[in-house]
Amino acid sequence: MGKTGSAGNHGGRIRSDCFVQIEIKNSGGVVLDLQSRVDALYGKSIRKLVLIMMGNFGIPNAEILIRDSGALEFVLAARIEAAVKKLGKSYIVSDLPGDPAEFPVSDRGRFRFTRLYLPGNSPGMMLNAGVHKPDGIILDLEDSVALAVKDDARILVRNALRIVDFYGAERMVRINQLPGGLADLDVIIPQKPDLILIPKVEDPEEIKAVDEKILEISPDSTVFLMPILESAMGIERAFEIASASPNNVAMAIGLEDYSADMGVQRTEAGAESLYARSRMVNACKASGIQAIDSVYSDVDNETGLRATVKKSKAMGFEGMGCIHPRQIPVIQEEFTPTSDEIERAKAIVLAFEEAEQRGQAVVSLGSKMIDPPVVKRAQRTIDLAIQMHVVSENWRTKNE
Repeated sequence: MGKTGSAGNHGGRIRSDCFVQIEIKNSGGVVLDLQSRVDALYGKSIRKLVLIMMGNFGIPNAEILIRDSGALEFVLAARIEAAVKKLGKSYIVSDLPGDPAEFPVSDRGRFRFTRLYLPGNSPGMMLNAGVHKPDGIILDLEDSVALAVKDDARILVRNALRIVDFYGAERMVRINQLPGGLADLDVIIPQKPDLILIPKVEDPEEIKAVDEKILEISPDSTVFLMPILESAMGIERAFEIASASPNNVAMAIGLEDYSADMGVQRTEAGAESLYARSRMVNACKASGIQAIDSVYSDVDNETGLRATVKKSKAMGFEGMGCIHPRQIPVIQEEFTPTSDEIERAKAIVLAFEEAEQRGQAVVSLGSKMIDPPVVKRAQRTIDLAIQMHVVSENWRTKNE
């Protein structure tokens, strides 16, 4: 029996994926056993893909088993490549599917209210993720991917970045904890992701190492960074980490790992993490980047999620992670300024502008004094409402 390599998933609940097993032979050419419900429709194209890839990989003789569960071509290609890699053969990847240059470039100041985590080795979750309209899609190479299939996930995420349309969501990848995560960048950065999440950061030098690696791989690219603080040490060095790179656009907190590091139970009230969250928000504001709260793990508790988002917003957070699409509209709704907040902000800005025109140093609205920080906060509320298309840019002249 020759050397065998396999990759992918199969079974009754698997969708949009496949299982590939390749056994090297000494002769006989490439023999394919394709088990697919869509063989009649797509069998010819699948066989053509297999032959092309075996030729590219320099494998003239092999027995190949493919159990197809509706995998698209980029998934098939990823699974075949991952199986070949496990054979220990050296190869050069060519003719990758798609083109990452076709997707719009992100913006530093864009909303990051919602970021939907997707396991990097589960293509079925990737294909329609964009229709839920999250602000960002996180293709995860870290906690959601078992150690044995890290390579499989890297290859799949690489292909997904080149071909999957996430409908305008920011294309994010969470790499593995450093130093191992630097190897992820070799595969991911050439595919032009918008943002890299760096988990379990405790030292600003980790951010600098990622920056340097990205510059080495792609000198002309701008890739945004989002460190994740998940330990007591990370929280204590929050400002140093937040300000470690001009490419940092946001910083997140991971409360599951933080609670474990502190030796406490994470609770709904959140008293055990109040200090950490407050310190992180303060570091983000001082560094001029967005503060992103942890995920809310009870996907069936909309009431609890809504209450948590309200608290997050009140603390100064500007977004949360999501682990299920149904969380997205709740979080986006709660981070959007309410009509009362917008009207109050308009009144403050107009009162301040009118006072300035009259040369008045003291401004009041009703019984309350208005000072520059209050006006700044009100203007930010209006700017946010404009960006979310809740208020017109010409709101001063329109009756809204």
